[in-house]
Amino acid sequence: MIRLENIGKRYQRSDVLQRIDWRIADSAFVLVTGRSGGGKTTLLSIMGGLTRPDEGRVLIDDVDIWRLSEPELAALRNRKLGFVFQFPSLIPTLRVLDNVLLPIAFGGRSPNREDREFAGSLLAMVGIADKEKAYPSQLSGGQQRRAAIARALINRPSIILADEPTGDLDESTEAEIMSLFQNINRQGVTIVMVTHALDYAALGTACLLKNQQLFPYPAGPSPESAAGEESRHGE
Repeated sequence: MIRLENIGKRYQRSDVLQRIDWRIADSAFVLVTGRSGGGKTTLLSIMGGLTRPDEGRVLIDDVDIWRLSEPELAALRNRKLGFVFQFPSLIPTLRVLDNVLLPIAFGGRSPNREDREFAGSLLAMVGIADKEKAYPSQLSGGQQRRAAIARALINRPSIILADEPTGDLDESTEAEIMSLFQNINRQGVTIVMVTHALDYAALGTACLLKNQQLFPYPAGPSPESAAGEESRHGE
């Protein structure tokens, strides 16, 4: 379980998040929407141990992550969390299989044969088994995103944090990637996703981040009005 208790964050004396209390059950699929620049990425970064809150606590499986030392926090991130960002950020000089294996090296050991076999099985699961020897520049945008998802799963995390993972994809590829996340969630992995893809709110529990606080979605604005607000506040 993930628990956020009274989370607050401010930048340059302006509040970005205020009094966020949130519980996310194991194996949940949670989507967070809201206007651009409204604090969604900050919320995800705080939850993932990347950005320290000014107030409050984050507990993952009852561990207060911001009371850990930096090495302990890094170990927790590597062991329990997988990250998928808006841009795949694959290393261009590494083949796809080696990109998938990178988090293992970050954990302080060299990938072994079992790791490589598992990485290959992940690439098969995300539909690009035939690309393991390719370089990122040889992949389409959707294929790069699939490789990034495989990389996020290599350490068998219990939680995936995804920040706009379909933001720059066409509708068909977006649908494929969202279906892939749904299949991963069915295997028991908790997914917390920041997204503007309002059509997929029904996949799980949706929340709206507005005025520095979280609200159930669509109890706030309708999808049409939320989309209109998004267009008025585009980055």
